[in-house]
Amino acid sequence: MIKQRKFTLPAHKRGHHLITDMISGQLGPLPSIGLLHIFIQHTSAGLTINENADPSVRHDFNASLDELVKENEPFYTHTVEGADDMPAHIKSSLVGHELTIPIQDGKLALGRWQGIYLCEYRNSPSARTLILTLYS
Repeated sequence: MIKQRKFTLPAHKRGHHLITDMISGQLGPLPSIGLLHIFIQHTSAGLTINENADPSVRHDFNASLDELVKENEPFYTHTVEGADDMPAHIKSSLVGHELTIPIQDGKLALGRWQGIYLCEYRNSPSARTLILTLYS
């Protein structure tokens, strides 16, 4: 069986934001086994799974990606939407637009220290739409 839900996250400021509970809250009861596929419908934000206990991880994600993909590079030609736009597109391509998480014993089979993150790369926050597809 396949179920699908479109879900809009509220606007988040630039950074990495733990959204595991928001996603879980959209799912209802989960089957004993299956898969959850999460897709973000945007090109300047991404999704990742990573360590969810220490908030300094979020800071280090931001600092590292900002160092790798800088704003105002002289070779950017896609600049009409602001200095953060082209770097946001590159960062979202590096991080990715989708996740697949196994469901085991009726729960998302995330590791003890894993959480789902929205990676917001624009300076002006906007709502982000996710498509959640549940396979059971």
